Amino acid sequence: MYTRSMHDAPVVMIEEVGRELEKEGKRVRVLWQENDALTFVARGREYRSEFHVNPSDEIMYMIRGQMNLHIRTPEGDEKIVVVPEGGLNFTPAGMPHSPRFPPEALLLVSERKRRPGEADRFRWYCPECDAFLHEESAEVTDYRSDPVSQAYKRFFDSEEFRTCKECGHVMPAAQNT
Repeated sequence: MYTRSMHDAPVVMIEEVGRELEKEGKRVRVLWQENDALTFVARGREYRSEFHVNPSDEIMYMIRGQMNLHIRTPEGDEKIVVVPEGGLNFTPAGMPHSPRFPPEALLLVSERKRRPGEADRFRWYCPECDAFLHEESAEVTDYRSDPVSQAYKRFFDSEEFRTCKECGHVMPAAQNT
């Protein structure tokens, strides 16, 4: 069942949304959040370092700028997929990924709204030795709550979470989380 009227088919001017996000200093604007659809525009986070494990497939379109999409293979190796401006990427559910692009860049993301009981996970690895550092998990019922920023705050507010148990390196706290 639709939460919108069958006659409601809104049009969004994406560049205008991007300008508003920049002016407001925000990172994400949800465009649609319906029964099985979630679409949002995101600005880059210059401090992004975690790998998101999404229970849904994601389709990402680089509106402005270039993204280095860091992924982790099933073997645990980190690879980088370069998505140029105008490029479209499909990231399957369960693939740890970290979309890294500057704040002036814009990304359009379309994915499935979370089902009851599904959790998004955010994982960090040591930048020195690549050992697993920490994982945050959250059931995302409303993407407007910006779960990425919340996970970042919990991680970066804790020196214990940022300290590698293997090599002792302490990941520096991020600014502007």
